[in-house]
Amino acid sequence: MDQILIGEVLSVVLFFGVIGFLLLGFPVAFTLAGTSVLFAGLGWLLDVFSFNNFGLLALRWFGPMVNEVLVAVPLFVFMGVVLERSKIAEALLETMGRLFGPVRGGLGLSVIAVGALLAASTGVVGATVVTMGLLSLPAMMRAGYDPKLATGIICASGTLGQIIPPSTVLIFMGDILQGANAEAQMALGNFAVEPVSVGDLFAGAFVPGLMLVMLYALWTMGIALFRPTAAPAMSVSQTEKANLGRDVLFSLAPALLLILAVLGSILAGIATPTESASVGAVGAMILAAGKRRLSYAMLRQVMISTMQITSMVFVILFGASVFALVFRTLGGDRLLEEFLLQLPGGVLGATIFVMALMFVLGFILDTFEIIFIVMPLTAPILLKLGVDPVWLGVIVGVNLQTSFLTPPVGFSLFYLRNVAPDSIRTTEIYRGVLPFVVLQIGAMALLWFFPGLATWLPSVVFG
Repeated sequence: MDQILIGEVLSVVLFFGVIGFLLLGFPVAFTLAGTSVLFAGLGWLLDVFSFNNFGLLALRWFGPMVNEVLVAVPLFVFMGVVLERSKIAEALLETMGRLFGPVRGGLGLSVIAVGALLAASTGVVGATVVTMGLLSLPAMMRAGYDPKLATGIICASGTLGQIIPPSTVLIFMGDILQGANAEAQMALGNFAVEPVSVGDLFAGAFVPGLMLVMLYALWTMGIALFRPTAAPAMSVSQTEKANLGRDVLFSLAPALLLILAVLGSILAGIATPTESASVGAVGAMILAAGKRRLSYAMLRQVMISTMQITSMVFVILFGASVFALVFRTLGGDRLLEEFLLQLPGGVLGATIFVMALMFVLGFILDTFEIIFIVMPLTAPILLKLGVDPVWLGVIVGVNLQTSFLTPPVGFSLFYLRNVAPDSIRTTEIYRGVLPFVVLQIGAMALLWFFPGLATWLPSVVFG
């Protein structure tokens, strides 16, 4: 058998082998690296792989470690964990609940708004869904909300961390797209490559993220209008009304100013994502101290949690680097490019296939795992075909967000199921998220037919 063909067959088996081992429940990072080393050994026996190629891993691993942009990841995670552990997020929800709760559907709108703020501060879907489930689901049940609507709102708003900047997902996506765009442009003979920055992706995701929040809010208001019993008004005592102005001033306004300062400094070009992340981390500590909730014990827990989350993401990145190296050396990237180019519809068919692949993988893999495995392999091919890198990053984020919401195996559904009371049936959670899945698909359609929704703001802000 031809050596090239042997390598390509091994690369295909490697890809599905990794998926198979992950389905068996093995740890992601070690599965990626271990399976790749196993197939590298098999390729060496068949004379289609040399272990000297692993010498390139040092550069692949050293690059992210010295990348100043990726320093923003632990800083943003730190900011989000401080807001969560210091009960600032809980105070936000209580204040907004009292502010909008007396209006039908107002508590649901408050949950969507706070979910968007938490998403902007953490960027970690699981943490946001669990936090919102613990904080807001009991309050919505006490207010008499339909369990289906309540769980749908929580799951949908919790997944906004995929797309609303400053998201850790978008930071890694921007870094991957920058390298993929450089590779694609040089392959096309263009050596004056226009860089793709994380700031471009943040700006590109801002309008679609806001659009999703508005779609969720419109749906909630529509339910409150046509089915008042599903989203009733919340009773607020006279004491709570009397203290509302003070709580808005001291609880809501500072947190909003922090998020606006972090995101606004990036969009205005005043600060890089890393610089704004450091401002956010310090600002979160100042907020916690102002509420007398900053202590050594809390700060220690925050730092441990930040270290665990950041380490998890980077270990997956390093394992994915081993996979990408072996896959490409065996000829898998060449085979994948030929396959995508031969699909009917040209760039349209190739893009739809990649989106469908990521959507299905979203049922079994986490966001970081998907973007570390699939994006480095497919993004250069799509960018060679003329796909805009910012638009690609944004629509991938919305696509994965939709996958995380889709029953019966969407991750956000499992996160909420773990913290929801037994009185709420799993089928109610599934039925509750279906309208939001439809809204997500509608948002993807708008992005598909109107790519300017993702590309307009970066062109205005960064020229």
